[in-house]
Amino acid sequence: MTNNQNYSNTRATLAIAKASLRSILRSPSAVVFSLVFPLIFIVVFANIGGSGVTVDVGVAKGCDTTSEVYQALKTNQMLNLIKDQSTEEMNKNLSKGSIDAILDIKKNNAMPPFTIDVQYTKASSKGGILKSTLNNILYQANAAMNKNQPQLAEVKETTIQGREYRYIDFILPGMLGFSLLSSGVFGTAFVFLSLRLTLVIKRFFATPVKRYSIVLGEALARIVFALAGALFIIAIGHYAFNFTLIHGLTTVINMLILSAIGLIIFMGFGFIISGVAKNESSVPPFSNIITLPQFLLSGTFFSTAAFPGWLQHISRVLPLTHLNEAMRKVAFEGASLVDVSHQLLILGIWFIGVYVVAVKTFKWE
Repeated sequence: MTNNQNYSNTRATLAIAKASLRSILRSPSAVVFSLVFPLIFIVVFANIGGSGVTVDVGVAKGCDTTSEVYQALKTNQMLNLIKDQSTEEMNKNLSKGSIDAILDIKKNNAMPPFTIDVQYTKASSKGGILKSTLNNILYQANAAMNKNQPQLAEVKETTIQGREYRYIDFILPGMLGFSLLSSGVFGTAFVFLSLRLTLVIKRFFATPVKRYSIVLGEALARIVFALAGALFIIAIGHYAFNFTLIHGLTTVINMLILSAIGLIIFMGFGFIISGVAKNESSVPPFSNIITLPQFLLSGTFFSTAAFPGWLQHISRVLPLTHLNEAMRKVAFEGASLVDVSHQLLILGIWFIGVYVVAVKTFKWE
């Protein structure tokens, strides 16, 4: 009785966490998925610069979308015409370079028939693609006209100042999300299924250790490992590729807090999989069902703005989408955690839903 009273579950939790952390560090797959793969992607994408295959062009409110110029631009595969943002959002996104230009086409009562106002930004280097496309469209249209007719349109251009939004500012938060999702889902599912199949958990029950100590110890180990990995990735991105940390250390702390929140949610998926999987060979298929759609649809490697509308709706449901968005807002725009409360609310809903299912499916034995 005295021994039980002196037994400390806090010490047991920390001991489990320490042992689990050592196990993670000795696991090649954990290091590869959490650190090596994200760093490889960062190096590759940072050096090719995203190569700007798509130019995001905001369409101003009141723009004449029936004109032949607009219709010609609409068919160009390199241009992504954005019409669902407010004027304020477009101006803000233009100044930070997350959209490359704002287009406004007006029909005139006089000659020439149209006036095209284009706003470019120094925060993006892709405006030249739109400029070249516009010149080509107008050249072909004017060539098809009678020589006595005036030109189809007059083009007015302005360029605003802005902080350059480099591709590393987009890709690094996505790689952090990639790392956290991989670690949370695969790591948790494999570990708890293995502990159950090898009867380690059953042996724990022969000791005074509480069940919550087992879960909490494993969770602490993964959080410590993931946050250390996140800090390493951020440091490499900042010092090697000039990743933007607008408020320095404060930004880093906010990104680490978001990383911890994201990892806890993703671990919930791992608990569910460890409960429904019958053996270790069934873990990868279940895990891929959860992770692959999020890797591809959550703005990890490329912007979701290029997706068709129906696919964007699916993307908006996924938790990794909102984690990536929050990370980018905090890092580049200097947003506080309060400013990303919408994304945190969605993540909070996912947290509740995932752990309700996890409690019902998780098995100890």
